[in-house]
Amino acid sequence: MKLTFILPAIGKKAGKKYIGTWKMEPLTIAVLKALTPSYIETEFFDDRIELIDYETKTDLVCITTETYTAKRSYRIAAKFRERGIPVVMGGYHATLCPDEAKQYGDSVIVGNAENVWQQMLADVQNGCLKARYDGGTGIVGGYGISACGQAVEESRSGIQKGGLGTFTGRPDKSIFRGKKYLPVSLVETGRGCCHSCEFCSISQFYGGAYHCREHRLIAEDIERSEHKYTFLVDDNLVANRENAIGIFREITPLHIKWAGQGTLSMARDEELLRAMKKSGCEIILIGFESLDKENLRQMNKSFNYAVGERDELVKRIHDAGIGIYATFVFGYDNDDERTVYDALEFATKHHFYTAAFNHLLPFPNTPLYHRLEQERRLIYDKWWLADGYRYGELAFHPKQLSAEKLSELCRDARKQFSSLPTVLGRGFASLGRTSPLMWGLFWAMNVRLGEEIDQKMNVPIGENLDELPK
Repeated sequence: MKLTFILPAIGKKAGKKYIGTWKMEPLTIAVLKALTPSYIETEFFDDRIELIDYETKTDLVCITTETYTAKRSYRIAAKFRERGIPVVMGGYHATLCPDEAKQYGDSVIVGNAENVWQQMLADVQNGCLKARYDGGTGIVGGYGISACGQAVEESRSGIQKGGLGTFTGRPDKSIFRGKKYLPVSLVETGRGCCHSCEFCSISQFYGGAYHCREHRLIAEDIERSEHKYTFLVDDNLVANRENAIGIFREITPLHIKWAGQGTLSMARDEELLRAMKKSGCEIILIGFESLDKENLRQMNKSFNYAVGERDELVKRIHDAGIGIYATFVFGYDNDDERTVYDALEFATKHHFYTAAFNHLLPFPNTPLYHRLEQERRLIYDKWWLADGYRYGELAFHPKQLSAEKLSELCRDARKQFSSLPTVLGRGFASLGRTSPLMWGLFWAMNVRLGEEIDQKMNVPIGENLDELPK
């Protein structure tokens, strides 16, 4: 039996390379490879960096589908199904929209594939592939279930046995051999988040729960990493304080440099910050989202208020020697030109390592999507499938600005934050916060992000224009 993995691209402009910062190694594929018995032949096409061989001889095609890549996923699936090759679709989008995904594939995996992968493979071999497999949100392979700020309630051995093999929670990155990704190793530390932000598809996927991975497995993944830099893949690394400090203590002896995702509230905990820095943390991504209290209330992110102490919390993180990758989102009902300028001024004042100024996007089956649908403010019923929809466009009507104006404001904020005077100021501030190694990375990252601002605009969603007939 032969299995073909495919990771679709968001889209490509004709004759242009794929966006450089979008070329992270796809950890999901490595996990699925690890779950697959060695006697099953595997191959992997990464649509972002290579052309797909639609004539390859294979018994099953497995496509990991995100909302941004759904349209492209369905087009890829159609080409294989025309040849009579069954297609299994999974991923966040397939879980949020299983009925839609089923229209374009022979089978859909809903939830986490770890729980059903070996059964699905057995069914393929026996000629009885089911239309749907429900993996749920509980995770095998070294994960425990945790609540925000509480100790882990359930631990697992890290080994899940099945009829077709054993999975120990260790991704098999041998499937990436020969492919060129950004020189950053991705290591998973947890999944999910205990918050319920209105716009967040992760919260919908995991039902507001956080799943901690076994610390031993995290350390082993890092020890096998090939790169100097590590990104700890976790939707909220500090969701569980005890678990986070445990991770930091486990990886401190490894002497690595790492980045991850957290929340501003972690700055209230000096012990946590010290443990983070000692373990090698250099950059933490923080979703500020908005500086406006009413917007934060509407997005159900009241835990991010900290209005009176926001500057102080930022200072504490910087004083700990950790740089901040700040993200902001615009399009909530209290947003206007002023709120965009306020965020830009705030980010510039604090000399953040880097920052993202993004417009709001209603992902399917999130509370945000349902609210905008009820208010009749959606421009597209399904923007991810709409003909002509391009990256950088809004998919809904904001209350105080036109969709076109808000898109323009977000672009202008990115351009201003990436201007030479601003980058120089941020660069010298970074020198005093992070290690010399990360200072070099600062210039490489920020120069590239600045160059990509216009490259990302108007990327045709779901299209690879180089594949179209000339």
